[in-house]
Amino acid sequence: MLSFVPKNLDVLQMNISSSMVVAARHWRKICQATLVNCGISEACAVPLLMIGRLGEGVRQVTVAQAAGMESPSLVRLLDQLCHAGYVCRTEDAHDRRAKCLSLTATGREVVQAVETELVRLRHEVLEGIEQSDLEAALRVLKAFELANHSPVANP
Repeated sequence: MLSFVPKNLDVLQMNISSSMVVAARHWRKICQATLVNCGISEACAVPLLMIGRLGEGVRQVTVAQAAGMESPSLVRLLDQLCHAGYVCRTEDAHDRRAKCLSLTATGREVVQAVETELVRLRHEVLEGIEQSDLEAALRVLKAFELANHSPVANP
């Protein structure tokens, strides 16, 4: 009977992919407390932060891509953010079919508060990790990100 015995590289790759799932769960849980203190849900925080990071007048489709979301899901969240007074939606001056997004003064305050807390959390969690290790970790994460955009070969 043949049994599959993984090689060291296989084990390492398996541990990395498995750890990503667990780490993402833990990071989301840590962030959740910060978001609650700032008065915003995790679901709404993602597009709100993306708008803040991408800049005023950013197109809705760009926010969806940056957040890794489908447009219908984003639209529901934007409706909530607009209703809460955090975001303004306007027609694109060059393409009336497209919507541009901007933060209101209140939205900018919330984004600033959340970003400040996220910087603190990242410093706390990543304290003592060398920059070169962080850069290597980012390369690994980017490989997984890019895999979503590449066709997968048949097994």
